[in-house]
Amino acid sequence: MIRDIVTILWKELKEILYQRGRLRGGWVGLLIIVGVFGVFMPLQSGPEWVESPLPLILWSWVPFVLVGGVIADSFAGERERHTLETLLASRLSDQTILFGKIISAIVYGWSLALACALLSLVTINAAYGKGNIIWYPPLTAIAIPIFSFLIAATASGLGVLISLRSASVRQAQQTFSLAYFLLFVPVFVVPILPEKIKATFLTWLVNANFTQIGIAVALILILVNIGLISVAMMRFKRNQLILD
Repeated sequence: MIRDIVTILWKELKEILYQRGRLRGGWVGLLIIVGVFGVFMPLQSGPEWVESPLPLILWSWVPFVLVGGVIADSFAGERERHTLETLLASRLSDQTILFGKIISAIVYGWSLALACALLSLVTINAAYGKGNIIWYPPLTAIAIPIFSFLIAATASGLGVLISLRSASVRQAQQTFSLAYFLLFVPVFVVPILPEKIKATFLTWLVNANFTQIGIAVALILILVNIGLISVAMMRFKRNQLILD
C-alpha cells in the first residue's frame, strides 16, 4: 500500500509542477512564491520578520493558500480531464488513491512553506546580519514546522472533501474560497470592535501563555484533521464516483 501511495504522490506532484496552472502550480508560480515570501517581504520587514510573532502567523497561513491552490484539482480536475474513471478502475485501493492525493498536497504546501521560511532567514542574515546570526526565537523555530504541517493537512483534507463532490475545478475553488474568507474574518472584525473590547483583548494577549495556547491549538488541529480524513474516507465510494 505504501508503494502505491508513493506512486500516486509522485504522479500528483509531477502534475502540479508541470501540467496544472501555469502561475499557480508550475515552476513560474513556485519562483514567484519563493521570491515574495523568501526574499522581497523579509527585505521589506527587516529583522522584525524573524524576531516578531509575524513568522508563526505567516508560515501557518502560507501552507493553507498553497494547498488551496492545487487541492481543488485533486478529483474535480480528474473529472474534467476524463481521467477519473481510469484512475478508479485501476487496481489501486480507495485508501491508496485518497491518501496519495491528500499527502501530495501536504508535501507541496508544507515543503514550499519551509523552503521560504529558511530562505527568508538567509535573506535577513545576508542583508542585516552584519556578522551576527539572526535566528527565530526557539519556540517559534519549533512551532513553524509543526503548525505549517497541521495547517497544510487541514487545507488538504478540506479541499479533498470539496473536490470529491465538485463537478469542476472552478466549482471546487469557489467553494474552497469560503475557507479563505473565514481566515480573514478576524482582520475585518477586530478593527470595528468597541475600544473596551479591544483593550481587554490586548491585555489578555500581553499576559497570555503562548506555549499553552499553541499546544491547545495544535491539539484542536489534530482532531480536526482526524475528522476531515475520517469523513473523506466515508465519502470516498468508488462506484458512486464513477457513476457521478
